[in-house]
Amino acid sequence: METSLVQPVISVLLSSAIAFRAYKRKSLNVSGAFVGFIVMFIHIAVNLRFGAMLLVFFFSSSKLTKLGEEKKRVVDADFKEGGQRNWIQVFSNSGIATLLVMIVWMLMGSEDKCLNSKESGLITSLIGGIIGHYSCCNGDTWSSELGVLSDAQPRLITTFKPVRRGTNGGVTKAGLLAATAAGCVIGLTFVLLGFFTARCSYDVALKQLLVIPLSALAGLIGSVIDSLLGATLQFSGFCSVRNKVVGKPGPTVKRISGLSILDNNAVNLVSILMTSVLTSIVCSYVF
Repeated sequence: METSLVQPVISVLLSSAIAFRAYKRKSLNVSGAFVGFIVMFIHIAVNLRFGAMLLVFFFSSSKLTKLGEEKKRVVDADFKEGGQRNWIQVFSNSGIATLLVMIVWMLMGSEDKCLNSKESGLITSLIGGIIGHYSCCNGDTWSSELGVLSDAQPRLITTFKPVRRGTNGGVTKAGLLAATAAGCVIGLTFVLLGFFTARCSYDVALKQLLVIPLSALAGLIGSVIDSLLGATLQFSGFCSVRNKVVGKPGPTVKRISGLSILDNNAVNLVSILMTSVLTSIVCSYVF
């Protein structure tokens, strides 16, 4: 088999296995598994580091989603066993990165490069956007899934007033720390794998270590942006019948915060876009 075909073939096999496993374990429904397969195939086929960041986000988030399910069932009005993400959720959490990955592929193929603006400012910015994308996704998911399990009282990020668990825009110290750690994990994945897959001079390789704190910061900032959008543009109210915080107005729902402008998927998409742009700009100046 030609060397150029090895990575795409591995990508098809690996993506198929992961998508099927995720469907069987109820992490994804049918549509989510199908779109997930396409997204995984593109990432892994183009660049192993892009695929690794995606898989670290997917596996860690899926694991944390299932952590403390009984407690989350009581709090979350939209709780689904195992998470069961659909194609819209998969797309909103990976669509921008997939587009960036394809642009990188069109510009330089599957060659792995270090972040180095002197060599190519455009490529450095694009890769920085992908790093920021998954730092934000991982940060938001870790923050949400671990924050809701914290015994600490959530506070609305815009007013710092105490709110019920499950309120959009509600934050805890544990959740913010989790977001920072989640971003750091994405940075570590990119840097450590790059030592084996990318070739660059010693000084440039050493500078890649800065990706780790930048990713940690991107995870935190992404989570904060998500919370700000959730507190202002996403409706939260308490339903007296279901005894839960819900995301839509109704006759039995008392408003807590936010306007009915964005839903959760739109909030994720906007926060990811903003974080990706910010990280892209920072990387173009730092590296």
